Amino acid sequence: MHLTYRADLPKHAPESVFAWHERTGSLQRLTPPWARVDFEHQDDGIREGARVVLRVHEGPISFRWELRHRDYDPGRLFRDEQVTGPLKSWTHTHRFLPLEGGGCAVEDDIELEVPVLGLPLTPTLLRRELDRLFAFRHRRLAADLARHARNARRPRLTVAITGASGLIGTGLSHFLTTGGHRVIRLVRDRRRLAADAVYWNPATGEIDAAGLESADAVVHLAGSSIAGGRWTEARKKSIHDSRTKGTELIARTLATMRDGPRVLVSMSGVNYYGNRGAERLTEDAKPGGGFLAQVTRAWETATGPADRAGIRVACLRAGVAISPAGGALGQMLLPFKLGVGGRLGSGRQYFSWIDLDDLVALIVHVIYDESMRGPVNATAPNAVTNATFTDVLGRVLGRPTVIPVPAFAVKAVFGQLGEEALLWGQRVIPQKVLRSGFSFDCEGIEDSLRFQLGRNE
Repeated sequence: MHLTYRADLPKHAPESVFAWHERTGSLQRLTPPWARVDFEHQDDGIREGARVVLRVHEGPISFRWELRHRDYDPGRLFRDEQVTGPLKSWTHTHRFLPLEGGGCAVEDDIELEVPVLGLPLTPTLLRRELDRLFAFRHRRLAADLARHARNARRPRLTVAITGASGLIGTGLSHFLTTGGHRVIRLVRDRRRLAADAVYWNPATGEIDAAGLESADAVVHLAGSSIAGGRWTEARKKSIHDSRTKGTELIARTLATMRDGPRVLVSMSGVNYYGNRGAERLTEDAKPGGGFLAQVTRAWETATGPADRAGIRVACLRAGVAISPAGGALGQMLLPFKLGVGGRLGSGRQYFSWIDLDDLVALIVHVIYDESMRGPVNATAPNAVTNATFTDVLGRVLGRPTVIPVPAFAVKAVFGQLGEEALLWGQRVIPQKVLRSGFSFDCEGIEDSLRFQLGRNE
């Protein structure tokens, strides 16, 4: 089977597009979020002989796929060739062709042979999956290159990240490294320490301050999930402490550093506003009630030491990050795919969301833009009701959404967690972000879901 996919990038020279592919994180950025892929081994770069070993999960089965790079021709071409894997053969030629008048065409040329037995994919199904894959890859590549180009004349950053292995932290790390920036991960396991990692432990108050001195900014994302089961008193204390203790440790440490990072971007959440119906909520809106609102206020207050020390602090009141790789969407996909998804309660509660790629780019925008300080609503400009979100997700997946979940059932199963996280809503407006000139690639929920799920048909 021979397939060719092409994307024209008229604003980007072949050399710069090729350089993006050479940087750490490029293959991760090109891997679709709906795919379940573990990177078991990856050599640096794409030079001759470099290897990548993947563990690909497809339903109940998984397979190991080893690829080797060859025919490295800087600025023009490289190939991936299967060493071992599920196919009889696979050769992927990446070409970077100059366009007349400037710019680059990326051409992905695939030669593959499917074995007669052993792979649960027919040639027709395999081609359809590759069509989805390359449509996603080319859109994300174009968007990432455009984002990086806007900051091309600004200095490259060194960014320290807590929660770097989570959904947002992983996307942010790979986006930064493909843009030529450096990432320092804050890790709690000393066995994971490396040249790009420093130790911290919020529970004991330990942190390697010296390891942060080279950072320009800290992005604080760490905090235990609110969806880890019903909220017992012990669970609520864990949720509260995981946010405030880590934030206090970071803020106090930065406040004592003479030559350390001058920007702290700390994650917060739209739950700050409580249950507000259809009220349009900008950053000036008053806080609401409830456990999550209380936690979020304490979370933001914990950044105080850094702010008082003259460090620019931005607290991102983020909506639900849209990605099938994890988070809320990752958890709800199975019932919706089975056709048993439906609105929750009345369905009139507002759902403030943001495409994960937009959130990652917004974080970098906040780091660079000195006007971004204090609370910053990190949501798409168009919040939707739960009923609308339910209808759109069902349409994108091609599944019915006719089975509503009554409010009493949500409360019976999840208790206070279900009431505050699922039945309450906030209609949040990202006023500061819009006024700063940031542009969203996905302003509508259907566009975001189709992009992140690869459902453009």
